[in-house]
Amino acid sequence: MKKPILVVLAAGMGSRYGGVKQMEAFGKHGEMLLDYSVFDALRGGFGKIVFVIRGDLEKDFRETVLARMEGKVNYELAFQGLDSFIPPAILEHVKETGRTKPWGTAHALICAADKVDAPFAVINADDFYGREALSVMGEFLSNPGLKEGAMVPYKLEPTLSDTGTVSRGVCEIAGDYLVSIEELKAIEKKDGVIFNTGPDGIKRELEPNCPVSMNFFGFPSEIMQKFIQHFEEFIASQGMEHNAEYYLPKASDLFIKTGFIKMRVLKANSRWFGITYKEDRELAVKSLTSLTSSGVYPEQLWK
Repeated sequence: MKKPILVVLAAGMGSRYGGVKQMEAFGKHGEMLLDYSVFDALRGGFGKIVFVIRGDLEKDFRETVLARMEGKVNYELAFQGLDSFIPPAILEHVKETGRTKPWGTAHALICAADKVDAPFAVINADDFYGREALSVMGEFLSNPGLKEGAMVPYKLEPTLSDTGTVSRGVCEIAGDYLVSIEELKAIEKKDGVIFNTGPDGIKRELEPNCPVSMNFFGFPSEIMQKFIQHFEEFIASQGMEHNAEYYLPKASDLFIKTGFIKMRVLKANSRWFGITYKEDRELAVKSLTSLTSSGVYPEQLWK
């Protein structure tokens, strides 16, 4: 049985952060958040890493990320572009409207389809998931005859930013399985209350400990064709919309509700942190410094 594969989504634009956050250094030796995830994945039994990046980032990505991992990590590159898996007529239309960004996280995933031939997990490059989380996912994906998917949820409140609103996939869980994921944008905490403001302006209060998806999912390899099929249906129906995006939580929610796959909920005592805004950087640096000091990570990851 092949070892599981980790797909790292590193093609994001970082509009709220104001830069290419997936390639910003946080460790003392230039390590980025994705370095820690890759390091944890290898310790957790993953055999290959597939980085999904933008074509214009390739040179910098090779020089700043892959150069340190060379000879230590089995990796491949995949590329997400505006034109990936897009019919010519729709592509011509969206270019005329001025659209430049690709089609979201699930679109990024299918751009790695030809690199994935084993059970796989997918994560964001600009999020930190924790050693135990990658370990339990690696163990799950190593089960022979895998038919189910999985996710690692996190509690909502620690994933918020003091700087501005965030988007989260709010989960409904029954027993050991995921029932649904609702993608909510504009989540924030004010005066001790966490709430989401919907497109209609209506505010909805959320519990601090409610489980949320941070785009950390695991799947059997066969589901990739289902993602491609669903993306083609999505583009056919919504591709002409200027801001349409194909999100992993939304696709996963559909697969669950249509009975295509069951998603097991994995428990891990790991703390998530990420960098939606520039102001989030200080906390991430402090957290990584503390984890290194306590021996979770070596002083230099890729010696």
